[in-house]
Amino acid sequence: MNAAPDTTPLGSTGIANNPLLDFSDLPRFDAIKSEHVTPAIDALLARSRAVIAQLEAPMQHVSWNDFIEPLENTTEQLGRAWGLVRHLNAVLDTPELRAAYNENQPKLTEFWTAVAQNIALFDKYKALRNGPDFTIYSAARQRIIDNAVRDFRLGGADLPEDKKARFAAIQEQHSALSTKFSENVLDATNDYALLIEDETELAGLPTDVMQAAHAAAEQDGKPGYKFTLHFPSYFPILQLAGNRALRETIYRANATKASELGVKPEWDNTQIIIDMLKLRAEEAQLLGYQNFAEVSLVAKMAQTPQQVIDFLQDLAQRARPFAEKDLAEVRAFAKQELGLETMEAWDITYASEKLREQRYAFSEQEVKQYFPEPKVTAGLFHLTQTLYGVQIKPDTAPVWHKDVQFFRIEKDGKLVGQFYLDLYARSGKRGGAWMDDARGRRRQGDTLQTPVAYLTCNFSSPVGNNPALFTHDDVSTLFHEFGHGLHHMLTQVDELGVSGISGVEWDAVELPSQFMENFCWEWEVLQHMTAHANTGAALPRALYDKMLAAKNFQSGLQTLRQVEFSLFDMHLHFDHDATGSRSVQDVLNDVREKFAVLVPPAFNRFQNSFSHIFAGGYSAGYYSYKWAEVLSADAYGAFEEARADKSGHGDALEAETGRKFQSEILAVGGSRPALESFKAFRGREPSIDALLRHSGMTS
Repeated sequence: MNAAPDTTPLGSTGIANNPLLDFSDLPRFDAIKSEHVTPAIDALLARSRAVIAQLEAPMQHVSWNDFIEPLENTTEQLGRAWGLVRHLNAVLDTPELRAAYNENQPKLTEFWTAVAQNIALFDKYKALRNGPDFTIYSAARQRIIDNAVRDFRLGGADLPEDKKARFAAIQEQHSALSTKFSENVLDATNDYALLIEDETELAGLPTDVMQAAHAAAEQDGKPGYKFTLHFPSYFPILQLAGNRALRETIYRANATKASELGVKPEWDNTQIIIDMLKLRAEEAQLLGYQNFAEVSLVAKMAQTPQQVIDFLQDLAQRARPFAEKDLAEVRAFAKQELGLETMEAWDITYASEKLREQRYAFSEQEVKQYFPEPKVTAGLFHLTQTLYGVQIKPDTAPVWHKDVQFFRIEKDGKLVGQFYLDLYARSGKRGGAWMDDARGRRRQGDTLQTPVAYLTCNFSSPVGNNPALFTHDDVSTLFHEFGHGLHHMLTQVDELGVSGISGVEWDAVELPSQFMENFCWEWEVLQHMTAHANTGAALPRALYDKMLAAKNFQSGLQTLRQVEFSLFDMHLHFDHDATGSRSVQDVLNDVREKFAVLVPPAFNRFQNSFSHIFAGGYSAGYYSYKWAEVLSADAYGAFEEARADKSGHGDALEAETGRKFQSEILAVGGSRPALESFKAFRGREPSIDALLRHSGMTS
């Protein structure tokens, strides 16, 4: 039996030309305005509610076509429209758009909470799960149904009515707090400006950083140089500026943003964090769990909070001797070579860079000259085409900013996916780097909807007519986000709920992204993606060898830092009483006392801008980066083994391994458990050995 088409009207003809309601092709970013948001969301919510009301009615026989497909049809369009608004709010923040976003976000939260608690829908999913048709559905459809039953339970569908109301209120309050947290970080970042008129105070900063700072000051009609808390602006000061007082100034500003020590009290996230933790703890109790960490892990690979803590503590124990050695070396260097009797927090990055320059006879700025943006992206595309047998071509589409690029991916002449590339930091754009989906892959009858992704970074922008220059860390970040994008775009699953990254366990979703970073260290890859900014010469082998020798410089410190963040996150959501006397800072201090070898100053308020866990979906899940790094390092080991056993096959064996990675990891998306996909690719359970070897933390 075929599903009835969704003919529920979208409302009055006054919204007929609303670009947020046009799902015929790519988003019309050139036409979307803040005033379109509310009419579009109201219309889509009304239609979705009408469809759900029809689906709540008793059915003689619940089937995929009559139940899930019409529900997917209406909620997918609502999700796509709101996804556009959410994306614009992150990359092009304006007062008008922020107001429209904040006006409509509670409506969306209320709607999705009501759907998650809808007992009639829940009963129909259970009927599908327990019905005779379940066994004949594809594995992808079975997994979608299983995931839905799980998510209804996590959404409070089993709760009595009075507790459902409280659960819904928690979701709305939490959503508003999460948005406010993110806005406070963005506002504090955008507001800060450090103006330096005396060029001698900026000794050590490279030319491109100085040019960007001068251009920023000129744009404000000010003399001299303007520095902000956007990463490409403040980090070179910490890393390269010889002026210690300047380093301290920018460090303090960044370490205290969105806190009680920041510029404006209304941007302080301290109470927001407390309130969010209380809400999460209450949500867990309502659902019958002991803590929010248990709730978070239901949909992840890890089974229990203690399993995660044991994993992290084991990693910390392995990394600690290397971290202690790293710290002793940089302290001795700072004292003997830089005259710093006491190395403060704002000296560490500077001293570390100077030590690396001395030890390996090169600087990041020297390397940066070989990574102009056009060459880097061309090299990334060349690698992708080699590994996966696809073609990446420039494409055209409306965009939200003049710097945004658009591309298409084809295989055997057929469109596979498309993506937007938004590389540069700017005011009004959220910091960090991320991939998000504009739409997912889905097949309906003979019609295939191809996936579209957003790839967003915050690198230094071009100055004048010169291309942007990337650090090697920037290159790794770009490869990381592109790995997420490939996971989304190279899927071969036709069911929306498990195509691409949808339905993939959160602690496995970083596997394809971290996997891609490994290629940034391969000589054969770098040859295709380097050209000196002035001479056009490729990266010299001698400089590459120095980079490789320095690859694991301070990897012990870096590993312990990630373990520290992960344990802090897990303990906050596992065994911290949000209503008790111990503060969030106390939890962080305890973790640092036990595991850190490098403790920040008392004024550091890192947690107040820890957007991953308070505004980014990683709550009780930040450990995922290290967990997935075990998977990604081990997966990359297959390429290393293929390379060592070429047996005259040249690159063919590596391409063969790439095709297998695509078919067993990327193509299957969330249609089966991530561990099954890993074992299908690697032929065994994952091992931590490759991660320790790649990090230089082996005997």
